[in-house]
Amino acid sequence: MNEQPPVIAPIADMQSSELTSNQVEEYLRKHPEFFHEHLNLLEHMSIPHPSGSAVSLISKQLELFRSRHHDMENQLTALIEIARDNDTSLNRMHKLTLALLDANTLEEAVANLDVVLSEYFLIDFVAVRIIKHHSAPPISNLFIEPDSKDLEPFANELANGQPKCGRPTIAQARVLFGELAFEVKSCAIIPLAFTELEGILAIGSREEGRFHYSMGNLFLNQMSEIIGTRLITLLQQ
Repeated sequence: MNEQPPVIAPIADMQSSELTSNQVEEYLRKHPEFFHEHLNLLEHMSIPHPSGSAVSLISKQLELFRSRHHDMENQLTALIEIARDNDTSLNRMHKLTLALLDANTLEEAVANLDVVLSEYFLIDFVAVRIIKHHSAPPISNLFIEPDSKDLEPFANELANGQPKCGRPTIAQARVLFGELAFEVKSCAIIPLAFTELEGILAIGSREEGRFHYSMGNLFLNQMSEIIGTRLITLLQQ
């Protein structure tokens, strides 16, 4: 009786023809519409969940879509908050500009500056010091002689020409805020450096973290330009 030899070749051919997971992945990437035509397969497929249980492919897709939607909502909310902050800043700068334009004298400018910074910017302390000789200053402490020792505490700020935020030194606070010096927990010292005007603008707060050293300078520089420009005009009258 003749025995038939085992069929080995077909089995080998079958094994060699099996698809690898990489090939399946590549095919699905090239044909993303595959499941549109084979929806019934989705009911029998599952994807591991981080918790260890299995979820259907549709459930997994819904989970991913919800996560992306949540991220987009957070980004939109952040953009809206930034836009609101920008609108608030623009409105405050507008009020500041109008208040300074409404002043016809240095006295009025300083008074208006104190009011608008207090009401709209919620600033507790305001100080303006113009570095210039003036024989009969209209406001006490408004002018500082160019060779005065009161300028020594501000040597770095005046040399750098950039605002400095944080807690002022005792010497700085005394020159700027007088007997209220110890009430100032944080402030922004802003040099006024113009061709026709040199001085110091300081805005302070009773809150220690209100003016932090990490704050940006763009807003403070714009404020100094508006105030400095108006003071130059009034000084030339």
